[in-house]
Amino acid sequence: MAVSDKGYARPELLVDCDWLEGRLAEPGVRVVDAGMWASYTRAHIPGAAGIRRDHYFKDPDSDRTFIDTPEQFAAEMAGLGIGDETQVVAYDDFGGLWATRLWWALSYYGHGGARVLDGGWRRWLREGRPVTDARPAAEPARFTPRPDPSLIATAEQIMSECLVGGDGGTESGEVLLDVRSIEEFRGENDRGNARAGHMPGAAHLEWLRFVTDDDVMEFRPAAELRAMLEEAGATSDKRITTY
Repeated sequence: MAVSDKGYARPELLVDCDWLEGRLAEPGVRVVDAGMWASYTRAHIPGAAGIRRDHYFKDPDSDRTFIDTPEQFAAEMAGLGIGDETQVVAYDDFGGLWATRLWWALSYYGHGGARVLDGGWRRWLREGRPVTDARPAAEPARFTPRPDPSLIATAEQIMSECLVGGDGGTESGEVLLDVRSIEEFRGENDRGNARAGHMPGAAHLEWLRFVTDDDVMEFRPAAELRAMLEEAGATSDKRITTY
């Protein structure tokens, strides 16, 4: 199904394979393979850059920092050939997990020109699109980080706004949405041992349910997503914090 037919409120955040293939030669478009480096070196979309380090873009100097420092992120983007005006299209081979992380990181640092390839690498291959193992040289770029703190919830905010009363903030119009696996939500790992559990009052909706359960793993239509979110209590009249 084409992105334009899925009923999204903001369809411009996704692109399909037709859109991307027609723009591979445009100088202002930078395609980024956000998956594993080993997979990138075997084959990727022509012209795509690959990510050598952590594709969550977390600060390598701190295991408690959610994202790179502005200096680290700016250097990483410049190395990928991403500047302030670059149109970025990210993709991966696992349901958009890492591609959407790059989209979010770019959004956090003030870059509004990022999109995600719906269906990613798997749909690109299924449709017989061109692939290569050539690694393009990155053109010099300057990325200016402009962080938006409103896109991150701090522990202090969660404690004061969502955890009072143990209802996950539902009475105050706040929703905590745990998008990890059901085993993690229940506090179990693969061996059945206690792990982390979840925040009091949090709803559960695993991120994998947002993509189709076939080989392509493309994003589900808006109506399906809305129904799942409403069932979890995450409605448009509430502020939703995911973790």
